[in-house]
Amino acid sequence: MGFADIAFYVFAILVVAAGLFTVMARNPVHSVLWLILAFLSSAGLFILMGAEFVAMLLVIVYVGAVAVLFLFVVMMLDVDFAALKAGMAKYMPVALLIGVVLLMQLGLVFGDWQFAETAETARQAVAPAPGETQNTSALGGLIYTQYIYLFQAAGLILLVAMIGAIVLTVRHRQDIKRQNILDQMYRDPAKSMELKDVKPGQGL
Repeated sequence: MGFADIAFYVFAILVVAAGLFTVMARNPVHSVLWLILAFLSSAGLFILMGAEFVAMLLVIVYVGAVAVLFLFVVMMLDVDFAALKAGMAKYMPVALLIGVVLLMQLGLVFGDWQFAETAETARQAVAPAPGETQNTSALGGLIYTQYIYLFQAAGLILLVAMIGAIVLTVRHRQDIKRQNILDQMYRDPAKSMELKDVKPGQGL
């Protein structure tokens, strides 16, 4: 057993254990920390597979942004987790039933799983040889040449979703004086200033 095999088993065990503790941890802060460990272990598995670009995305996006955001939200918000858990216990039988159904479906899928004989050849037909180019260069060349329009369309969809989320959640308060840029640009100087003839010894 080589170093790659040992690393695979270590990362795989860490992913499964961290995912289990993420769900079972009583403290939400500990749950987020276990989630970060699961992300890092998954990144290690991607590196072993030769997908270093996907591993870096997992570390930068999920660990560096999403998981840290979860951690800040959990630590900053005063959430009564005891009340939330009390409400969750009421729906526990339904959740267990759904979990059992999903496990049965996964068992049926993996029990009847068969690899096609042409799968390896079809994968190598679109992927360059590992010795010729790196995974990041090959993925970038594929996205920005063959699938550039689909990539731009996905970016536009995400932009529309972000704008829609902002529009749906924004709340305008009537008791706050807001700045109107157009009124400031098109204002008339003759109407915006008023000259006062202040006599000596008198105030405004």
